[in-house]
Parts: sequence; C-alpha cells; structure tokens
Amino acid sequence: MTVCAVLFDRDGTLVADVPYNGDPDRVRLLPGAAEAVALARSHGLATGVVSNQSGIGRGLLTADQVRRVNERADTLLGGLDTWVFCPHAPDAGCDCRKPRPGLVFTAAARLGVPPARCLVIGDIAADVLAARAAGARGVLVPNAATAPAEVARFAEDSAPDLLTAVRGALAAAPDRTRPLPPQAAVPEGRPSP
Repeated sequence: MTVCAVLFDRDGTLVADVPYNGDPDRVRLLPGAAEAVALARSHGLATGVVSNQSGIGRGLLTADQVRRVNERADTLLGGLDTWVFCPHAPDAGCDCRKPRPGLVFTAAARLGVPPARCLVIGDIAADVLAARAAGARGVLVPNAATAPAEVARFAEDSAPDLLTAVRGALAAAPDRTRPLPPQAAVPEGRPSP
C-alpha cells in the first residue's frame, strides 16, 4: 500500500520530551525534525501529529496549554496539516490513547486519507502499535528513552532517524501531484480527542 500521509509522534520524535510541558518557550525541535517534515511536504505527502497528552487527564496541564505548545512546534516545523492529541489519563479507557488507534483514525479522517495509507513515526512501541491497530504502517525511530525490548521487537520496522523514516515513506509514495481517487475518502465520524 502506498503512503499518502506521515503522522508523527510529538514528544521524543519531533520535539525534545519535556514531561507535561505546558510552556511554548520550552519547545525544542529534535535534530532532523524540521527537515523530515519539509521533505514529506515537498513530495506532496500530508503531515500530521498524533500525541498522547495524559497530563491533561492527570490535572497537570490544560488542553489550552497543549494547544499553545503544539502551535509553537507547528511554527518551528513550518506547519503540519493536522494536530490531534489524546487528553485522557492512561486508566480512562478511551479509544484515542496510543497504542489504541483513535488518534490515527482521527488524523487520517482530517487529512482525507485512509489509515492504511498512513505512515506513523514514533519513538516507543505505543506509536507502532497504534499504527498497526489502525491498519497503518508504523516505524520506530529509537532514542535514548526507547526501551531496549522495544528496539529489538520492532527492529524490522525501525529507522535510525526521522529523515531515513520519511525517505522510506517516499520510496513507497505515489506521485502526489495528483489528487487521491474518490474511493480513498474516509467517512467521517471517527473519534475526536
């Protein structure tokens, strides 16, 4: 299946992981993040972010703070097509918290791309598992916080860095100068965080 959209995890993938960050001034892009987003965009792939933000459900920050952090990251990254996040605590039983597929479904629907034509890139197992649960492809880009067991488990579905992961998506991407065929549209009604 060809890739038409790249969905990135936020913390530890695009920006430095600052636990429960509600301060836009603390947003720092990780090396290669802006280049990876620009590369995908320059080849016509839709881009988005799918992010667990349990700090909201835990009462440690507000949804507005998360949106302001996302806006800052979006500015630094040159603008992605959609940002979705799960505001729930891990024990809430929601459908959107990764490794469940809700965020991928929502982002894909907003982009008008079937989940099966999305590539999800993240730094932990939950990102890859959410992709698989949604019928998408997941790629692990490990960092110092990635558990060795996760690195071993997803060795076949990993890349050493974001640029390599996006280049892999481009190798499987169609000519995106043409619009998606009508049957590629995704019905609305997917869960929204």
